[in-house]
Amino acid sequence: MATVEDRRTLDAASPEEPDTVRLSRLYRWGVAVARHHRAVLGISLLMLLVCAATYPALQKKLGPPAYQLKGSGSYRVEQILERRFPGIGSEDNALVFHSKRYSAGEPAYRAVIAAAVGAVRAQRGVREVVGPYDSKAVGQIFGEEHDAIALVALAGSPDERYNGVRAIQDAVTRAAGGRGVQLWLTGYSPIARDLSDVQKTDTARAQAIALPVTFVILLLALGALVPAMLPLLVAFAGLLLTDGVLTLLSIPFHFDSLLVAVVTMIGLGIGIDYSLFIVSRFREELARGQAREGDRNEQVADAIGLALATSGRTILFSGVIVALSLASLLVVDFHIYREIALGTVTVVVCMLVVAMTALPAVLAQLGNRINSGALPAALQPANVRAGNDGRRGGWARWALLVMRHPISFAAGAIGLLLVAAVPVLHLHYGLNVGVLRVASTPSGQGEKVLADTFSPGAIGPIQIVVSSSEGRRTAAATAAAKSLSQELERDSRIVAVAERKASSGVLLTAVATVAIDSPTSTKLVRHIRRDLAPPLEARGNTVVLVGGATAQALDTSNELQAKFPLILMLILVASLLFLLVVFRSVVLPIKAVLMNLLATAAAMGLVVLVFQDGHLQHLFNFTSTGFIQSPLPLIVFALLFGLSMDYEVFLIRRIQEEWRRTGENRLSVAAGIEHTARPITAAAAIMVAVFGSFITADLLEVKQIGFALATAIALDATLVRLVLVPAVMRLLGARNWWLPAWLARILPNLEESR
Repeated sequence: MATVEDRRTLDAASPEEPDTVRLSRLYRWGVAVARHHRAVLGISLLMLLVCAATYPALQKKLGPPAYQLKGSGSYRVEQILERRFPGIGSEDNALVFHSKRYSAGEPAYRAVIAAAVGAVRAQRGVREVVGPYDSKAVGQIFGEEHDAIALVALAGSPDERYNGVRAIQDAVTRAAGGRGVQLWLTGYSPIARDLSDVQKTDTARAQAIALPVTFVILLLALGALVPAMLPLLVAFAGLLLTDGVLTLLSIPFHFDSLLVAVVTMIGLGIGIDYSLFIVSRFREELARGQAREGDRNEQVADAIGLALATSGRTILFSGVIVALSLASLLVVDFHIYREIALGTVTVVVCMLVVAMTALPAVLAQLGNRINSGALPAALQPANVRAGNDGRRGGWARWALLVMRHPISFAAGAIGLLLVAAVPVLHLHYGLNVGVLRVASTPSGQGEKVLADTFSPGAIGPIQIVVSSSEGRRTAAATAAAKSLSQELERDSRIVAVAERKASSGVLLTAVATVAIDSPTSTKLVRHIRRDLAPPLEARGNTVVLVGGATAQALDTSNELQAKFPLILMLILVASLLFLLVVFRSVVLPIKAVLMNLLATAAAMGLVVLVFQDGHLQHLFNFTSTGFIQSPLPLIVFALLFGLSMDYEVFLIRRIQEEWRRTGENRLSVAAGIEHTARPITAAAAIMVAVFGSFITADLLEVKQIGFALATAIALDATLVRLVLVPAVMRLLGARNWWLPAWLARILPNLEESR
C-alpha cells in the first residue's frame, strides 16, 4: 500500500502544461489533421477501397513456401535435374489410383488409368508420365491390384509447379468421371497447394475467435463502446493498406500463404495496440482540456495534437524498433525469411500510417462523442474524467509496493523466467511438412494410400546426383554411383533405389521407409552426405550432391543455426543504439535488452516444453514431432524482441516525462506505471487473444508461432513490465538516467528535434 507521504508526493507531481510538446512537429501534424479531417477521411477511404480491390490479385500471386537455399546441395540438385536430365523434371509426383470395386487388370480400371494418364500428359509443365502399364513401369501396382500409381515428373520453377498441380488434379478428376475409381495427385507441390488452403482456413478461424474477445477487452479497458470499436477499425484499415502494398511488392518478390498468416497475426496485434495507446491518450488529454474554458473544437484539435506528440511519438519509436528487429532477418540467405521480413515491416509501416492519419481524423470527427456508449462510472478509466489526472490508483500502489521490496520481487520474477527458459537448452530443429493436416484433401488422400501400400517416403524421395567435377558422367562417376546404390540398398531405412543416367551424371532416387520430415529421414541424408559421399569423392574426380525435400529441410536448419548468432547480435546492437537515442540513458537500454532476452528465452522454453517434448499436445490438438519447426526460433525471436520493446518504450517514455518534471525516481516510476499499466495490460491481453487464437491452427508452424508470441507477450506484460521494471529501476535510482557528458554531446537529441 502507498504511504501517506507517497500519496502526497504523487499529488504534488501532477503534470504541468505541456507547452514544449505543443511546439513539436507531431503536435502540429495532429492539429492540422484535426482541422482538415474530412479531406483526410475522404482520401483514406478512397485508398482503402483501391487496396481492397487488389486483394484477389494478391491471393492469386501467392506461391508455395520457398525452402530452397541458393548455393546449397539440395538447390544444386534441383537445378541440375531441371537443366541436365531431360525427361526427369524438377519434382516427382505420384498419381494414385484406388478402387474397392475393380482390380487394376480389369477393363474399367485400365480405362480410367488410360484416360487419366492421357489427361496429365496434356497438361502444361508435365515433362514425363510413366503409367502403371508402361514399358518403363516397375512395381507400380499394389494392394492386391486395387491400388496403382503413375509417376508424374513436373518441370519449371517452384511457383510454376505449385500453380500447375491444381489444374492437373482437376483434369484427372474429370477423366475419372465417377467410374468407380478414385484418383489423386500427391507429392510435394500438391501437398503445398492444399496446405495453403488449410492455412487460409486457419487464419479465418483465428480471426473469428480473436475479434470478439478483443472487442470485450477493449470495452473493459476503455470503458465505452465507441472508443472500443476504433482500434479494430484501424487494424482492419491497416491490413487493407498492407494488402495493397503487398500486391505491388508481389510483382518483383515471391510471397506465400504463410506470410499472409503472419502478417495478419502481427498486423491485428500491433494495429490494435498502437491505436489503443493513441485513443487512450486522446481521451485523457480531452478530459484535461475540458476542465478549462475554451472553444470545444480547438480543445479536440489540441487533444489530438498532444496524443500524437506523446503516444504517437512513442509508437513511432516502437515501430522503428520492430522494423529494425525484423529487417535483421534479411541477413539470412533464405527466401522465407526475407519474405517475412519484408511483409512484417510493411504491415508495421502501414499500421503506423493509418494510426497517424486516418485515426486522428476519425477522432476529430467524433470529438466529445468519443465517450459515447460509456459503461458505468466504476468501470471507467480514472484519467478520462474531467479534472482527474489519473495519478492515484491501484497500479501506482502496486508499483510502490514492489519498490519497497525490490530485491525480493526481482529475484522471484527472474527465477520464474529462468525456470521457464531451461528447456531451450535441448532444443532440436526440424521441418514438418504438415501431411497429416491435409488428410481430407486430394493430396492427403493420395499420400495415405501411397504410404500404406508402398512407403511414407515415396512423396519426396532422396535425389542423389553423382558426376565428375566438370559436371559430366565419367567411368569414375558411374562406378561411384553403382557403389553408392549398393550401399543404399543394404540400408534398412531405404525401400527402393532407382538409377537413371544422362550425359551430365547419374541420378539415384532413393525412397525411404519413413516420412520425408521425420528425424530418421534427416539422419539418413546426413549419413549419405557425411559418411557415404566423402570416400567416393576422395577416390577420384567425383562429386556427390544430395537433394530432395528432406535435404532442403536440413540445408535450411544448417543455415539458420549458422546465422542465428549474427542476427541476434544485429538485433541487440540496433536495439541498444536506438534506445540509447530515445531514452538518452546508457543504463535503461541495457536493462531493456537483458529483460527482453530473458522473456524471449522463457517463451521459447515453454514452446520446447509443449511442442517438442509433447506436454499438453492433446489440449492443443497436435502430435509432437520431437522437434521445433526450423524457421520458428529466428522468426519468433525477431518478432518478440520488436513487439516487447513496444511496451518498454511506452512505459519508460511516460516514466521519463514524470522524471523530467519531478526529478524523483521512485514516484516517477509509480506515476508512469499508473498512467500506462491499464493500456499496456489491455494491449497485452489483446495481443495474447490475437496470437493465442492462432493456436487453433491446423498447420504446425502457425500454431507454434501463435503460442510463442502469446506466451511471450503475457510474460512480458506481467513479470517484466509490472515487476522487474519497477524493482530494477528502484534499485538503480538516479543511475537509470546516467549518460556521460561526452556521449550526450554526440548523440542526436530527439527532444530538440521534436
